[in-house]
Amino acid sequence: QVQLVESGGGSVQAGGTLRLSCAASGYTYSTYCWGWFRQAPGKEREEVAAIDSDGIPTYADSVKGRFTISQDKTKSTMYLEMNSLKPEDTAMYFCAAAGGKTIATLGGFGDFDLWGQGTQVTVSS
Repeated sequence: QVQLVESGGGSVQAGGTLRLSCAASGYTYSTYCWGWFRQAPGKEREEVAAIDSDGIPTYADSVKGRFTISQDKTKSTMYLEMNSLKPEDTAMYFCAAAGGKTIATLGGFGDFDLWGQGTQVTVSS
């Protein structure tokens, strides 16, 4: 069964740090993009960061300099290190995969065809 499982969410105070993990199982693409998305209540889902199989990352402007995306191919796991967290970072965070895509060829949200169940991040002021 192909699936993505997130972990690492929780509640922190503003300025704090969290590290999210996304473990993939049964995923056989050698070329891919993995991404982190978030959705706050009443808001649309937005892309936070993405990384491809060549290790090329991309970030939303709102998290540049604070969040770092990485991957460990030996563990089929992607990470999102979130530093200097702000209350506006509060959301449900999802990881997703786009098979056969790189950062350069990624068309957008619709290219991600495998999603995790989400993990909640809450940042209090």
